[in-house]
Amino acid sequence: MKPTELMKKSIQEQVQEEIALLSQKKRKEMSSLERVRLLQLKLYLKAKQESSYKFYILYDKLFQKHLLEEAYKRVSSNKGSSGVDKQTFEEVEKYGRAKFLAELGEELRKRTYQPQAVKRVWIDKENGGKRPLGIPTIKDRVAQQACKMVVEPIFEANFDDSSYGFRPKRSAKGAITEIRDNLKKGKHTVYDADLSKYFDTIPHQKLLQALQERIADPRVIHLIRLWLKVPIAEEGGTYTGGKSSKQGTPQGGVISPLLANIYMNLLDRIVNKTDGYFAQRGITMIRYADDFILMSKHISQESLLKVHHYLERMGLIINTTKSKMVNAKSSSFDFLGFTFGYDRSILYEGTRFWNVKPKAKSVVKIKQKINQKLKLIGHYPAWRVVYELNPIIRGWMNYYQIEKVSTTQVAFRELEDYLRVRLLRYYNRKSQRKSRLYRQQAFDKLVKEEGLIKPYKTSGLRPVYAQR
Repeated sequence: MKPTELMKKSIQEQVQEEIALLSQKKRKEMSSLERVRLLQLKLYLKAKQESSYKFYILYDKLFQKHLLEEAYKRVSSNKGSSGVDKQTFEEVEKYGRAKFLAELGEELRKRTYQPQAVKRVWIDKENGGKRPLGIPTIKDRVAQQACKMVVEPIFEANFDDSSYGFRPKRSAKGAITEIRDNLKKGKHTVYDADLSKYFDTIPHQKLLQALQERIADPRVIHLIRLWLKVPIAEEGGTYTGGKSSKQGTPQGGVISPLLANIYMNLLDRIVNKTDGYFAQRGITMIRYADDFILMSKHISQESLLKVHHYLERMGLIINTTKSKMVNAKSSSFDFLGFTFGYDRSILYEGTRFWNVKPKAKSVVKIKQKINQKLKLIGHYPAWRVVYELNPIIRGWMNYYQIEKVSTTQVAFRELEDYLRVRLLRYYNRKSQRKSRLYRQQAFDKLVKEEGLIKPYKTSGLRPVYAQR
């Protein structure tokens, strides 16, 4: 089907066609992925067609063999570390994947399943601080993934279009594109909001009420409550949380991002209601998980107080010291690792454009990551050095490359300059075990001979006024 024909069809029509196509196969001829996909499409379509419908029978789907098989595949593809039980994926495979999933399925069916504590580790933040990351056991991750695959399409049907984080077929690129488009439309007043410890402060009772808007199966609600109340195993052997806990969902849990989106969707619906208070004042909200901004030609203090009031009712707190209002035409602002600024054009003298570029701290961070990797890989052969570096470079570049939106040439050139210098130093220090790249232009040779990614590619364009 041609792209133009596809765009003419509504999402519901596309879903109906895919359901019809998958339904032509007999169940025994379908892969586990196809069976899961068919279930999700049917749940999505029902939820989309009847926005007030509540789903009463969902739990019995969680322990179906094909669903658990697909859940395990998705969890294992992330190659996460072990939880408090120290069980690894290698050990699961050695024990027997089928046996492992069958036992989990029986526990879910008989409702004897009990999640174990979540291991908490601390991850370095860009600003020098640390953020908590929860690591459930593999068994709990598979159970959460199975639940997520059943629940997600129900809520996805009614999520607001302004939400981009942790959603199927959505990413930060969509949020950045919408922000740039809003700036071009004249929405230069930007309120960059910062929520204080969002994942740790989500009130359990209010979250469960949000879930019950669509889910009437008490067994599913009970299962999710178990994950919310699970103890946190801190470094040093102490435990926090547990049954007495009334708020928070650990970052790192498979189902946590979905729960976070379900709860924040309450605010999405209020702010982006087409005939509501904020829409009447031209205010748009763009959100990625717990990061969001408001954009308009003008945002009054009254409007901000209303947003703060709604968040307080939800049990959430705005960090007023980190949140700020800016006029984007006169001051740049950062969001999701990008910097937005109204800059002078180097191609057309006397003109300005909306410059969307990688944040300066992000460029520093990728350099540090490459530096750390080179320190770890010691005397690896040239092909292995490239094998280790390419995913880091590619991932960073792919995140910031947004066609016809982001400006990456300066940042990519800076990254390439760093690679040239750092790789030259890396090989020249191998004085005791000299390689063929000793005192050579290592970067150029690795690009040409081993396929190292070359970040900077010039189009040959020059500023028009520089040619005069």
